[in-house]
Amino acid sequence: MKHRLILLMTLLLTIVMSSCVSKKEMEALRNENAKLRQLNEDTRVELAGCNSTTKNLQDRLGTEQKRMEDLRADYGRLQGSLDKSLQQNSQGNVNISKLVDEINASNRFIKQLVDAKTKSDSLNIVLTNNLTRSLNRDELQEVDVKVLKGVVYISLADNMLYKSGSYLINDRASETLSKIAKIIKDYKDYDVLVEGNTDPVPISQPNIRNNWDLSCLRASSVVQALQTQYGVDPKRLSAAGRGEYNPITTNDTEVGKQRNRRTQIIITPKLDQFMDLIDKAPETNNE
Repeated sequence: MKHRLILLMTLLLTIVMSSCVSKKEMEALRNENAKLRQLNEDTRVELAGCNSTTKNLQDRLGTEQKRMEDLRADYGRLQGSLDKSLQQNSQGNVNISKLVDEINASNRFIKQLVDAKTKSDSLNIVLTNNLTRSLNRDELQEVDVKVLKGVVYISLADNMLYKSGSYLINDRASETLSKIAKIIKDYKDYDVLVEGNTDPVPISQPNIRNNWDLSCLRASSVVQALQTQYGVDPKRLSAAGRGEYNPITTNDTEVGKQRNRRTQIIITPKLDQFMDLIDKAPETNNE
């Protein structure tokens, strides 16, 4: 009897110790699972940033390819003119030396334009990357940054900037606008257009007549905030409202309407710099 009692106690002790070990292992597995979940989330955010950068680079590549096609077409026309001139030279109708000078002048001007365009594209990519890196995970979900045809577009969701049906900027948007303003101030040779957009749902406010008013007032609010709160030079700023007439998707769904209710900050190189460059184009003789 005594031996049976000792055997039973030993068995119970073994079961209790096994149970303790299992709980510890289970807790370790839970901790490891939590770490893996956090690592997965961080990787997903990093992948989203990489996808955004890849899209910008693809857009730039498409622009560069189009530019190269245009340059090849210009070169083909110039080469054709030269060939024609060489044929006519045997008859004494063309001054080859003068034509070569014109071709060289045109090539120099084309190179000037290419250099300016390349510099602008490079600055835009750097600007976009600097801005994207300055935004946190939550801001990246409500701020869309793109480069299209040499222009930087920063699209802000209206529910981040304003209260529903209002043009007053809420406190939640202050930190995001301050980051955008810092980038704008760093690139002093760029002009900034703030553009308000709405969905087609009629507005019913005593001091706002329609969506035209609302979109203009919202753009003006952002412009004034950039000037008065964040020190952006007002000479670089413009405000515009496009009402409901510039949608980026259908208004048939609530998600579509939400995407169309946006404020865009459009950053472009100063136009007068390119106009000065164009004014220096070499004169050509069509004779």
